[in-house]
Amino acid sequence: MADGGWPVRPSRTPPAPGPVPSGPPASGPVSAGSPASGPVSAGSPASGPVPAGQPTNQPSGLFPAGQPSGLFPASPPSGLFPSGPPRPTFREPHPVRGSAVAAGLGAGALWMLVFGLLAGGLRAYAWWTALAAAMGWLVSLGLARYGDRGVAVGVAISTGLAMSIAAVAVAARWAASGDWPMW
Repeated sequence: MADGGWPVRPSRTPPAPGPVPSGPPASGPVSAGSPASGPVSAGSPASGPVPAGQPTNQPSGLFPAGQPSGLFPASPPSGLFPSGPPRPTFREPHPVRGSAVAAGLGAGALWMLVFGLLAGGLRAYAWWTALAAAMGWLVSLGLARYGDRGVAVGVAISTGLAMSIAAVAVAARWAASGDWPMW
């Protein structure tokens, strides 16, 4: 790893044209603060001004292209542009499907209808509805834990709706007569 935690990549650009260096070649990239261990090519910051006729956009021998110099600390990417592999996507192991919710709604509505039809008056309707809703919620809990979660959601919605209808009917009778109809 180079300075700042970035990996070092070898330079793929050809060396700058110039005099053939004599002496041992440089052993690797040189960071700021340490002397170069080999010859410095023409046009590098250590050799002074660039001679006339030599291109200035060539990478120098001191800091090859693609390698950080170490003069300034490297900052991590901001995240504005994607720079790495995409993050993993986690999926629900048992997804809730619309068809399963619709099946649960239908089954729960039929369940509540059958128990509602057993009643002869408002008091009996409210008690049968409460009993059917309690059993429906137990079934819904079992389905959510061991079965299809979509069906469990549909059953819970339909039993809750039936309980609210029964509660509104009891409250309306109580408001109209002033007598609590459940006892």
